[in-house]
Amino acid sequence: YKRGYKNVINEAIRLNKNGISCPLAIETSGHAALRENYFLDDGAYLVTVLIAEMACMKKQGKKLEELIETLKEPVESREFRMPILTEDFTAYGNQVLEDLESYAKKKAWRLAKDSFEGVRVSFGEEGEGWFLLRLSLHDPIMPLNVESNCKGGVYKILRQFYSFIMQCGQIDSKEIEVFLQQRQC
Repeated sequence: YKRGYKNVINEAIRLNKNGISCPLAIETSGHAALRENYFLDDGAYLVTVLIAEMACMKKQGKKLEELIETLKEPVESREFRMPILTEDFTAYGNQVLEDLESYAKKKAWRLAKDSFEGVRVSFGEEGEGWFLLRLSLHDPIMPLNVESNCKGGVYKILRQFYSFIMQCGQIDSKEIEVFLQQRQC
């Protein structure tokens, strides 16, 4: 869902009101809120719950890590944080996102239907993964997250993305250039 812990918490509350069970709202930065605690962003409460669960599992001869052992991790994942080089970074970043959406449609890339912020594009055989370009909530940065379920997939996806971003004169994409150059050797 959208980044920002308040956005995640509000979505969890909305889902529960609509009959969809959502006991935990957790944002990528680590903010977490439990339904049983009225979705308060309370790290101390969450740690207490985890310690209690860990004690119960230890009695059963299990470890806390077993709770997440079936979750799948991508084979590759990378984040690139591209600075926006113009003063009105919000307007420019939003224009880049609009341009990317148009570019993706022209290239027949699969735009994700569940993009809550930014532009998310899924790739099949050319990378077996996806990328999400978004505008930072606070800084003149455009974070780009890329994940792939195959070795070398991030490189394949970035090669395609780079053909777009190099046209954006006010985005510093040096970090991506370096990554692509290192992978060619």
